[in-house]
Amino acid sequence: MPTYLSPGVYIEEVAGGSRPIEGIGTSVAAFVGLAPTGPLDEPVLVTNWSQYVAAFGDFTDGYYLAHSVYGFFNNGGSAAYVVRVGGGDAAGSARDAGTGAGAGADGADAPRELVAGEAVALGSFRVAALTAGTGAGGALTVEVQDVEGEAERFKLVVKDGEKVVESFDASAKKSARNYVVAQVKQRSKTIVLEEAAAGGQLARPDAQTVTLTPPAPARAPVPVAARTTAGAAALDSGRFIGDSADRTGFGGLEALDEVNMVAVPDLMAAYQQGLIDLEQVKAVQLGLIAHCELMGDRMAILDPPPALNARDVRKWRQEVAGYDSRYAALYYPWIKSFDPATGQARTVPPSGHMAGVWARNDAERGVHKAPANEIVRGAVDLELQITRGEQDLLNPVGVNCIRAFPGRGIRVWGARTLASDPAWRYLNVRRYFNYLEESILVGTQWVVFEPNDHALWARIRRNISAFLVNEWRQGALFGQRAEDAFYVKCDEETNPPESIDLGRVVCEIGIAPVKPAEFVVFRLAQFQGGGGELEE
Repeated sequence: MPTYLSPGVYIEEVAGGSRPIEGIGTSVAAFVGLAPTGPLDEPVLVTNWSQYVAAFGDFTDGYYLAHSVYGFFNNGGSAAYVVRVGGGDAAGSARDAGTGAGAGADGADAPRELVAGEAVALGSFRVAALTAGTGAGGALTVEVQDVEGEAERFKLVVKDGEKVVESFDASAKKSARNYVVAQVKQRSKTIVLEEAAAGGQLARPDAQTVTLTPPAPARAPVPVAARTTAGAAALDSGRFIGDSADRTGFGGLEALDEVNMVAVPDLMAAYQQGLIDLEQVKAVQLGLIAHCELMGDRMAILDPPPALNARDVRKWRQEVAGYDSRYAALYYPWIKSFDPATGQARTVPPSGHMAGVWARNDAERGVHKAPANEIVRGAVDLELQITRGEQDLLNPVGVNCIRAFPGRGIRVWGARTLASDPAWRYLNVRRYFNYLEESILVGTQWVVFEPNDHALWARIRRNISAFLVNEWRQGALFGQRAEDAFYVKCDEETNPPESIDLGRVVCEIGIAPVKPAEFVVFRLAQFQGGGGELEE
């Protein structure tokens, strides 16, 4: 309360009206899988395909992560976190087991980082060769030259014998962290230049010529059988599950509140390569479901094992896996998408493409609309053509089918969760509740430590009601009037004195979500028309 001590006119700003609740985003995906390069167990945000390639490399035979992320962006996704748990040189498999480095699943060499040779002192820097020269011994030479009129600048000339292969202008003045070192690393294909002591004072080296030792030759590719045996000891189901404390696997995603859907496409790549069995596949998927249930604001998009017919996938769903969760969805069959790396169609798990369909549906229609009857972009065919009779067996048990329709393309033809509770049968209902809960949670943080009285209760009712009225007007809630679509109760009944004494304010919110028109029935009957004339 301000204090007025002298006569005059005073202007004060006071809070008025309601504090608007803004809807949160619902289209941020997370992918956990294998890639040839990139940081291990570190969620990296990518917002387009080029960023993914820069961080984790291009399409790699034997892995599905790149294809899933590509399908996500191709179908309308806008942002995704990628967690690399292995693959390539750091697969936790080949190198760790001492059987070689950087080999892909098909026996070909995966991209690997160049290993520098023995470093040579160059003033306050160290310089080393990234490649070998063509002459005897494979040594390169680096000559330091002065730059005329520049006290802090110097020039590096790299020679292979008498031939100049590269030259650089550099500065010894450190205007940003590792600027000189990063500049030369990015430009050079033959040498690497770094500080002799991190954080030390950089100084221009004296004019001199040094000879660099060539790097060690790359190791030979590892046979497939040897890699599989070695990888089995290192790349197990635990790498995908990870640990929330160590920020590894999808357990590390607990620190990211903005994630709304999680997929592990390379779980099936590990299964196909013999690194894990079906029991471990089930364990990882159960762990992913548990992660989503624990967080309460995200969905697990599951892939079935490959090469299953409709009868087998129904058995997998009911008898083998037996999942029962409102925070998970299962799609079948696998899809065939175009592989830009080979120019041919490749069968891939559907989870990445489905995450993109969810994101596109949310952007175009809203999260309240079921993400079904939507075209799967990039799908050229299906692993198996599903008939209507087969879907009659799969849809009731929560398997969302992807079907090809003549003249209408390949479409998602199911929108169910894996829940046995009819209240949470539909995917859009569960995701819409996630959206509402998180939006209200974020938009009402101002309530904490406010005086718990009637005025606060009224402000809470006003703010939440204003938010839900907008949702009703957008068609997300069922009812001809707003009063029929939702209610907000925060008064003496929900907040008795004993609850107030405990520092609690309780608000009850009820909503009537729209349900998808999953079964459209037109009843036609034949009748004998009347013979009378129509009266005007």
